[in-house]
This record gives sequence, C-alpha cells and structure tokens, in this order.
Amino acid sequence: MKNKLAVTAIGAAMVLSMGTGVFAGANLQEIKAYLNGSITVKYNGSPVQLQDEQGAVVLPITYDGNTYLPVRSIAKTLNVAVNYDGATNTVLLGEQIEGVALAKSFSDSSYHTKDPDLTTYKGKDYKDVYFDNAKSTRGSSFMLYPKGKYQKLVLQAAATGNDIEKFFVQDSDRDIKLKITTIAVAEGLKTIEVDIAGVDKLFVHADIKGSGGLFVPLTTSYFK
Repeated sequence: MKNKLAVTAIGAAMVLSMGTGVFAGANLQEIKAYLNGSITVKYNGSPVQLQDEQGAVVLPITYDGNTYLPVRSIAKTLNVAVNYDGATNTVLLGEQIEGVALAKSFSDSSYHTKDPDLTTYKGKDYKDVYFDNAKSTRGSSFMLYPKGKYQKLVLQAAATGNDIEKFFVQDSDRDIKLKITTIAVAEGLKTIEVDIAGVDKLFVHADIKGSGGLFVPLTTSYFK
C-alpha cells in the first residue's frame, strides 16, 4: 500500500522551519499569511499532529489560497530524512548524494583510535577507526547520532581473530533492531547498509568471542 498524505486544503506546499540567523542576506519577500488551526492532516487515514524539532505543535500557514506545511514535520511523518545546508540555502530530503563520514562526529568509545599501529587493516591505513581488540569474550558497542538528518547508514566492519556471530544496529529511542547480521573473518571488510530515516540515536553492538576483535573504519563508514 502506498503511503499517502491527505491535507484538507485547497493546495499544499511545504516550508522548512529555520533559525533566524539563516535569513541574513537571503532573497526574501514579505507577505501576509495566516496560521490555520482548522487544517487537519491525515497520514494513511490517521490524523497526525505536526510538531517541530523540540516537540512543540506547529500549525499550517495559509497564503493566497494555498496551504503551506512545515517540511520538517511532514518529513518526520513520512519517515523521510530532512536536513538544511545553510551554506547553499538548500533543503535536503531523503538520501544525500554525498555521504558524511562517521569520523566527523565519532567520539563515543575508548576503542576509538587514530594510532597508526591500530588503524591499518589488510595493508590499508584507515586513519580513524573503532577497534575493539580486547582479549576476552565480551559485548562491544558504541553510539551514533544521526539526529534524524539522514536516510541511510553505510557501515563497514571487519571481524578479526574470530567470527562475529551476532552484530546489530538498533534504534536506541524505540528499542528496535534495524539490522541483525553476522561478520565472518573470511568476509574481510563487510559493508552493512541500514535504513535510518527519522532515527535520532543508534546503538551498534557486536558479541565477540575470546581474542576476536571488531574493526570499524570511521573514514569509509558514513551517513547519507
């Protein structure tokens, strides 16, 4: 069944809520519009409440016979990632062409390292990695924070020493596993893709046996 969005209005368009700082020097035209609390929005037949990033209720705006809905709220309802590039005044919906490497924001774990003795895998130095190389059977995990801005996580991971028989990526807020897989040593660097639209926080976990390890290059793993 296709996802449908019904809006009880003459027409519909979408606008992105942005901080006042982005308006400096922008090509803006002043208009007279109205907040319209009589508009009802339904998604797949069920009423939805439009909210901003902080959870406050937002109303549609009516102007010149058209109704404008906040794009961030609609994107959240449709489970589509949304972001704003202030440098180019561009609204980014869905999967982005250019990936954003995890190395740009990763700072979660004691196993995060840039030590050249630890960041090299099969002859290639990845410069910035998560490498759990402890020597006992254990759970190894870290957090990622896409903050609802991305559609997909592309994660590269390798098992060292012993196969990893359980590896998963979980929506931390909803406690839902988005991907469950295994990583064999023989697979080398495995690419794992996870749909993360609308997800704020991710919990990444591996069960490691004995002296096995988990190697995740943060320069080639990315959000998009």
